[in-house]
Amino acid sequence: MIVMKFGGTSVANFEAITRTIFIIGGRLDQKPIVVVSALSKVTDLLYRISDAAASKDLPQTKELLSQLRQRHVDLTSELLSQSVQKDEAIERVNELCDSLEGIAMAVCSLGELSDRNKAVIISTGEYLSSTIISYAMNAKGIRTKWVDARTMMITSESYLKGEPDMNAIAAKVPGVVAEAYEGMDAIITQGFVGVTSEGRPTVLGRGGSDYSASLIGMAVDAERIEIWTDVDGVRTADPRYVPNTKSLEQISFEEAAEMAHFGAKVLHPLTIEPAVKKNIPIYVLNSMNPSGKGTAILRNELIEDGVKSVSFKENIRVINIFSTKMINTSGFLRRVFEIFSESKVSVDLISTSEANISVTVDSSQNIDPVVAELSEFADVIVDDDKSQVSVIGKNIVKLNGMLKKTFTPLKKCNVYMISQGASFVNISFVVDREELNEVVCDLHHHLFEQPEELETF
Repeated sequence: MIVMKFGGTSVANFEAITRTIFIIGGRLDQKPIVVVSALSKVTDLLYRISDAAASKDLPQTKELLSQLRQRHVDLTSELLSQSVQKDEAIERVNELCDSLEGIAMAVCSLGELSDRNKAVIISTGEYLSSTIISYAMNAKGIRTKWVDARTMMITSESYLKGEPDMNAIAAKVPGVVAEAYEGMDAIITQGFVGVTSEGRPTVLGRGGSDYSASLIGMAVDAERIEIWTDVDGVRTADPRYVPNTKSLEQISFEEAAEMAHFGAKVLHPLTIEPAVKKNIPIYVLNSMNPSGKGTAILRNELIEDGVKSVSFKENIRVINIFSTKMINTSGFLRRVFEIFSESKVSVDLISTSEANISVTVDSSQNIDPVVAELSEFADVIVDDDKSQVSVIGKNIVKLNGMLKKTFTPLKKCNVYMISQGASFVNISFVVDREELNEVVCDLHHHLFEQPEELETF
């Protein structure tokens, strides 16, 4: 059994879905569990619908709902133009849109949007896409069972960022899958969505469909997990920003996790953990190039040492915390990070000296409560408009010339912080945001395009 996850660009339109069904058809002997995202850009549209409704903007809410309905009805008609189930499929799409419209109109009337209602609104895209693709697969002769992910993906009570209950998921998924597979060639379900133990709807957070696929793969002891996207696997840098990037044939679980955490967009940062638990290989593949090798993500001992990628986070803050009270004082660091935890602000990089702690956080997070509380016992300085760059690879600190190659491109810019991962998988540093593009391109050139190679010592 395998799990195949298809992202928004892989199910964007008639051509993309037709390709996706062809790919699935070639895997039927491996009993695929298909996990799909919403159609490309639909989740963004649903966020706009929720915002418009919460603002009591009735004309805008209705217009956006109409756009959503029309796109899905038109796609259904196109995919099922020759199918006897066309009318039934369109009716089901309209039912889903009617349900969404009812919630949005209620929110618009009251001007109040609860997290629970928002979770229902923004997850509608996955229910629409999975419904349409299920009908289309059956129309192509693939006997496909549609499965509601909320029958098996149990999460915490956080409606907009549900934390999966891995034990409950591991207990539920095999039974649901076995029952759904009776008499079927494939089953299809939704990524991103979940449910509390009491049955209240949740979502896993943006990009959570990868995570859903990995959790399902873990629960069924899948042979492999395939993440189908629109690029030829994991690359040495983001090709939208850096020229001459290269595709990586293999990377380790640890390297992939670091890449995702430090800014690479190919995988959701939490995708790796469930696969690691069962040592299930993950393959990142291109639905627009099905014959391509993509990238295999495997256990650490199968991967060679060396630099694999340059990742970055474009917009971060550096928080510098200074206090002489931390010198020779136990418990100071614990209190500092308790404050971050209580305010639900996540930290990326950490650097400490005798009387100073520096951390980086994503600029989208509200740090006002953290700064206010820290300022009661320390001097706090916040540097905005910074970017974080990470060089990632197995045992990179053991490579001769590594530091020289890394820091040569930084001669002309200010470096505000340097951090090396304890596992020797990454070296990260912070620069001015306006310098980011030049730094990343120069760094990639020095590490991947120079003729001399780094040697392990």
